[in-house]
Amino acid sequence: MTMQILDQAFFGNRILEYLIALLTLILSLLFVKVIIRSIVKRLKKFAEKTITTFDDLLIKIIERIVLPALYLSCFYLGLKTLKMPAGMDSVINALQLAVVTFFATRIVIAFLGYGLNLYLSKKKGDTTLVRSLEGMLRMVKFVIWALAVIIFLDNIGFKVSTIIAGLGIGGVAVAIAAQALLKDFFSYFSIVFDRPFKLGDFIIIGDFMGTVEHIGIKTTRIRSLGGEQVIFSNTDLTDSRVRNYMLMEKRRVLFRIGVTYQTVLNKLKEIPKIIENIIKNTKDTAFDRAHFFSYGDFSLIFEVVYYVIGPDYNKYMDIQQQINFGIKEEFEKQDIEFAYPTKTLYIHKAAK
Repeated sequence: MTMQILDQAFFGNRILEYLIALLTLILSLLFVKVIIRSIVKRLKKFAEKTITTFDDLLIKIIERIVLPALYLSCFYLGLKTLKMPAGMDSVINALQLAVVTFFATRIVIAFLGYGLNLYLSKKKGDTTLVRSLEGMLRMVKFVIWALAVIIFLDNIGFKVSTIIAGLGIGGVAVAIAAQALLKDFFSYFSIVFDRPFKLGDFIIIGDFMGTVEHIGIKTTRIRSLGGEQVIFSNTDLTDSRVRNYMLMEKRRVLFRIGVTYQTVLNKLKEIPKIIENIIKNTKDTAFDRAHFFSYGDFSLIFEVVYYVIGPDYNKYMDIQQQINFGIKEEFEKQDIEFAYPTKTLYIHKAAK
């Protein structure tokens, strides 16, 4: 009597086969629930004792990605023991392939995100690079998901090559139409990775100068000394000679002063030493030279060269001001007069 009941068929399968499918589902779910989860618990305890974060990533992938995939696979195993109507078997296989593709893609993205976060943790001071790489990660994720969809469609029988060929032709047309935009886009990558400048840097491009405020995919914005915002395309910047003063370790300063022709020789000889002492006693400077340079139209010209340590322009101006005050003070003590444009008129009285 029992065998007769088990041999009764519904939708192409006997009751016995349904029971076998149910038993397969229950056993596989128990296996994942008990065995796999116990392994995960042991891995967690082991990870707590280590200082690396990679094992934490693996546990997170197992819990959030692998385990859900295994639970869904349990239903797939149970259904595969049954005879399915025409076409239903291929649908189940396609669904299982979709599940595998989905979770495999998530694993790839998880590893990619981990690697990027590890890199960014060392670059927290560079906000431009961090923001740029985070934006690029979104683009890379989109590309990975697109490839996953293409692979999935190819495996279930779609002619993906025809679609890709059509997209390729359309892509060439779009690339030609958006050539300038693409040049700016690739120039953006050059700026981000080559890093000729970053946010906050003071740069000069041709006749324009200012502080970098924004680095975008197409344009870079600079706040000029006059207060207005100057916008450059990224291609303009990569094709130009950019002078970045923030990368300057020290600033070379050259200036000249003139004293009157009436200055006596022994005081002329003291002037280079006076200027040298003033510069050497000024903080964050390195003296180079001071020489009697030339005879000017109305003055004896001295040329001075020194270095300011650091790129800050305001700091340079403060130091130059301090040096100028020092020179003025010492020259007054030594009765050395600065020259200024003068003309001497000689009148010759003609004989009567």
